[in-house]
Amino acid sequence: MIIKEIHPASYHPIADLITYNPLPSPKLRQIDPFIFLNHHGFQTYPKNNRGLPFGPHPHRGMETVTFILEGDIMHQDSGGHESVIKSGGIQWMTAGRGLIHSEVSSSAFKKEGGDLEILQLWLNLPAKLKMTEPRYLGLQKDEINHFDLENGNVNIQMIAGEWDGNKGSFETLSPIFLSTITMVKGGKFTKNIPAEENIFFYIVRGEVKVLGEKIPFRNLIEFSADGGDLVVEATEDSILILGHAKPFNEPMVAQGPFVMNTQEEIMEAYRDYQQGKFGTWSH
Repeated sequence: MIIKEIHPASYHPIADLITYNPLPSPKLRQIDPFIFLNHHGFQTYPKNNRGLPFGPHPHRGMETVTFILEGDIMHQDSGGHESVIKSGGIQWMTAGRGLIHSEVSSSAFKKEGGDLEILQLWLNLPAKLKMTEPRYLGLQKDEINHFDLENGNVNIQMIAGEWDGNKGSFETLSPIFLSTITMVKGGKFTKNIPAEENIFFYIVRGEVKVLGEKIPFRNLIEFSADGGDLVVEATEDSILILGHAKPFNEPMVAQGPFVMNTQEEIMEAYRDYQQGKFGTWSH
């Protein structure tokens, strides 16, 4: 395993929300099936703020995984799901055949303000599952499985998949490993990655040494697809997101909030949304 390229996140603010976007990038369209990442914050909101700007919008053909490091998100969707997930929590939404959802700050956060840092990762769905029934699960920090390595110097939040017998807290439609890893300076871990799987590796905070190379935060690392041991050591207190999965190796057409296999399916998604087939928004 070698580092193929390091992709810095580019700055794309959304209204007053600090936002960095490492995937896709000019040199990297996707790490199949990982297709999109937005990194919002870190920033501190004042009292009586407007909060997150993500009002009602549709999705089809993909999944979103939202990492709430600081602040909160109030989720509502046309399937009737509602939750407020706070710092350390995770939301996993399968858009499937289509739904409408909003992701905004709670009334308490808008009133009181506070720190905010949130990341959202989009996962593709294989063609056979693109029209699956939508679903949503939000879990707070203490509801998510985790374990320590190196006497607590490395903490692994198990979102999906398995690591040394520790299972993820979210059931997934296709096999995938996904975790948030918090490291104290000097902490180190090694994880073997199967050769047939693509690796998603993004440094959220701090700086880590990856296969011997120092890389700071807000960088996405692209690896050669030949598997082996991934060796990571924290040169500062750090947080990173690590995932790996077999690629689907299918055509992908992504347009706006829809991710399908053909342009015709994208046009059909727009038609279905306009005709109210994604459910009604009554919040």
